[in-house]
Amino acid sequence: MDNLSSSVSAQGATRGTPLAGKSILVTGGGSGLGAALCQVLAGAGAAIVVGDIRRDSAERIAGQLREEGVKAHALAFDVGEPEDARMAVEAAISACGRLDVLINNAGTDITCAIDELNYGDWNRVIHTNLYGPFLMSKHAARHMREQKSGAIINIASTAARRAWPNASAYHASKWGVLGLSHALHAELRQHNIKVTAVIAGGMRTPFLLDRFPDIDLSTLQDPRNVAEAVLSVLQMPIETVIPEIMVLPMKESSWP
Repeated sequence: MDNLSSSVSAQGATRGTPLAGKSILVTGGGSGLGAALCQVLAGAGAAIVVGDIRRDSAERIAGQLREEGVKAHALAFDVGEPEDARMAVEAAISACGRLDVLINNAGTDITCAIDELNYGDWNRVIHTNLYGPFLMSKHAARHMREQKSGAIINIASTAARRAWPNASAYHASKWGVLGLSHALHAELRQHNIKVTAVIAGGMRTPFLLDRFPDIDLSTLQDPRNVAEAVLSVLQMPIETVIPEIMVLPMKESSWP
């Protein structure tokens, strides 16, 4: 995979914070919720591997983190490609020495009526949103079993619980991610690996704003709020696991 790259810098002054000494790989980390996750978790002391299909986006966020004294790396890869996923996990471990947390955040969508939805667009959404978490979790879990600890966070959506028109591919992928996450929770607990599905409501991110410029911003939440919820999950005592958490804006329009 010729587009897989990493950049390494010295650890910043984050010791003594809740996630000090932990290394975290965030897919889709170059923008939106992914970027917020990188910032919030870095602020808690973790070393961050920013993964994104766009090299420039990954490098930009990693560069910002390094300027703040954080140990940050950038990886450009496609989560839905088997070899990319394998090499990304290996590169993250090589850069940080271990992998404590995988956050499956990368996602895409197509807004289209079912009779107009072509196979290519359907496959693109499933490829990223469902095959990606499967492949990334498969390789991360193997490493985490060997180190006898770890956490996998799967970013789902209210689309995994409630449906609306013209989003069949997205709903199918997110319902699949929710099922995958709960299955991994049941399977990996015995190996001291915590798996959590995060059902996130609407956020003020390019994912929504670029496609729906007229959306009511008051019905959306700051992606940092969801990132803070993920941080709270990662700070739970070792004896406790949270299989699922829902984080909604107060005026969420896609949930009662």
